[in-house]
Amino acid sequence: MRELLAELTTTLEQQLECVYCSLVETRGSTPQKAGAAMLVFPDGTQRGTLGGGCVEAEVKQRALRTLAQGGRAEILTFTLDDNYGWDDGLICGGRMSILADPLTRSRPEGLSAVTRYYRHLRQVIEGGQGCTEAVIVGETTPPLAPGSRYLFDARGLMVASLAESPPPATLVESLQPLAQRPTPGVRHGVAYLPTLPRITLLIVGGGHVGQAVAQLAAGVDFDIWVLDDREIYASPQRFPMAQRRLVGDIGATLKELSPTLGPSIYALIVTRGHSHDEEALYHLARARTGYLGMIGSKRKIKLIYEDLVARGLAEETLARVHAPLGFDIGSQTVLEIAISIVAELIACRNLGSTSLRPRVSLRPGTTH
Repeated sequence: MRELLAELTTTLEQQLECVYCSLVETRGSTPQKAGAAMLVFPDGTQRGTLGGGCVEAEVKQRALRTLAQGGRAEILTFTLDDNYGWDDGLICGGRMSILADPLTRSRPEGLSAVTRYYRHLRQVIEGGQGCTEAVIVGETTPPLAPGSRYLFDARGLMVASLAESPPPATLVESLQPLAQRPTPGVRHGVAYLPTLPRITLLIVGGGHVGQAVAQLAAGVDFDIWVLDDREIYASPQRFPMAQRRLVGDIGATLKELSPTLGPSIYALIVTRGHSHDEEALYHLARARTGYLGMIGSKRKIKLIYEDLVARGLAEETLARVHAPLGFDIGSQTVLEIAISIVAELIACRNLGSTSLRPRVSLRPGTTH
């Protein structure tokens, strides 16, 4: 989405026109979920995707028609039956509603106002704090033009709009806090499209597992920080995808860093040794990270927990640690271990908090 918005704002800043096609509602099985978007340009080229197949081709044709007919936004609804097969021959069986919104010079707000709105949307999303777009897609009270957009920040405050009228009170009241991890949905003629806060993954340990996790996690839209006490293991060559590469004593670095960490930081301890893992967990256990996991066998984890309790950490503090780390998929290789870890990270990001297997407890015969 960030890449698409970069393309869109560049297009608008050059005073060029296009159609912004956004998937505002889905039901059943569909190739893309609400929030997906595609740009269609006057020459028929596109950026982004709504899932391919016949639906995407028809959306493109009808989007171009909106440009030719004066630039009025349209809601396009498709039932995914035999008439809308996909390139792989599968039929999803769901329903998709797409807003084709021509961004033209003839819009009442003017193209400069359109540019300001999407520039603001891009800045908010790239800021990583999360936001919600409320888009008019049906009948509202009072009536509002389809395609009218209102942008709310993570606190629920409106920070931009692309509409001729202020949002009705019912629209604002129906906003769901991002802390509740809302999913996209349509209520009373309004499509609510939340963008959850971006998550930064702090990987403590730049070895093989840390490197493999970083590669996979970056591919599923985590920002990456890596910490190691050896410069060669936190290098740009090993971690080209990382936003931050920290080199220094693990304990001292985390002692300084931990008080600044909040829920948008996930921390992963995958160092090369028992003592480094213990030191990292000692400093991270009381941090306010949204997720904290440590690799290791149950025996090793229990020994570390006992040491940390002796150093003054409460059992309740350690109870939130995801250890053993990752989902149990019978991992044998480094890549399989990384897949199991990243799967758990995705589940925590998308679902709140989850674990498919019990975690180690200090109490004999019990697990968390």
